[in-house]
Amino acid sequence: MAESSSSGLTFKLHPLVMVNISDHYSRVKSQMNPPVAAHSAPATTTTNGSEASVETASSSSSSSSSAAPSPRVFGCVIGVQRGRTVEIFNSFELLYDPETHSLERGFLEKKQELYKKVFPNFYILGWYSTGSDAQESDMTIHKALMDINESPVYVLLNPVINPAQKDLPITIYESELHVIDGVPQLIFVSSSYTIEVGHTVEAERISVDHVAHLKPSDGGSAATQLAAHLTGIHSAIKMLNSRIRVLHHYLLAMQKGDIPCENSLLRQVSSLLRRLPAVESGKFQDDFLMEYNDTLLITYLAVLTNCSSTMNELVDKFNIAYDRHSRRGGGGRTTFF
Repeated sequence: MAESSSSGLTFKLHPLVMVNISDHYSRVKSQMNPPVAAHSAPATTTTNGSEASVETASSSSSSSSSAAPSPRVFGCVIGVQRGRTVEIFNSFELLYDPETHSLERGFLEKKQELYKKVFPNFYILGWYSTGSDAQESDMTIHKALMDINESPVYVLLNPVINPAQKDLPITIYESELHVIDGVPQLIFVSSSYTIEVGHTVEAERISVDHVAHLKPSDGGSAATQLAAHLTGIHSAIKMLNSRIRVLHHYLLAMQKGDIPCENSLLRQVSSLLRRLPAVESGKFQDDFLMEYNDTLLITYLAVLTNCSSTMNELVDKFNIAYDRHSRRGGGGRTTFF
């Protein structure tokens, strides 16, 4: 299963597919492990004059739910294939029978008919699931879909969060016939893919925009979201800087003669450098200073607005206190200290 595909197909995966699979898994997991009360009074029993505390059912259920294995979800991926390019546009959920390790065929055919009415150009390209790696039982599902698509693809999403991982936790598998111990067998082989963001449908733009504007679950403010956004931009710029530094060291070594000169690689580096913005031009400096000054002006106006609001509150409090002091003094106005 660790082998790479040799089919030569190019896979393009749309962000909507990742959003659908992640949403499907999150809903199923929340339904299987509902939240329990965090605080409950422990029951006590008396035995031989000594009290012994008994754990409540909520604490035991919370410990059992935390130890419960992660659920697996299943569905189909749809899209188009143009020559050697396979573009996965969307996906829909399917019902799984754990006893027979298969998908409910009637439900699949009904969903396929409904999607065919809305997306007549889309075809079932394969299926998806969740997990850290492809399992042996997955091949049974894979073979069952071969009457719909003779070479289905398998999209696997790993729901386990790994902070050290930089790549997306998604793997696309194809099936190839290999001879193992003299017996021909179908095995899963991984395939490379790219994320398609240039040509998106309306539903995809709405979904991705909704996810991008979701607030943190811990009730974070807009400042928290801005800090997270700026942190992401800083990390991207830092990575770009490190890779440009690698190219710079490589070109210096090539200039000194430490490594052989490759014209094809030099053309690629030249094409890459042309894409970088020319930040040393006078127009860029003028535009940058204008935008920078506008930002400072907006910040200054916001500070003035906050100061004015604070002064208004202080004046209101002073007037209220002054009126009360005047009434206590017999109706005449006196100086408020």
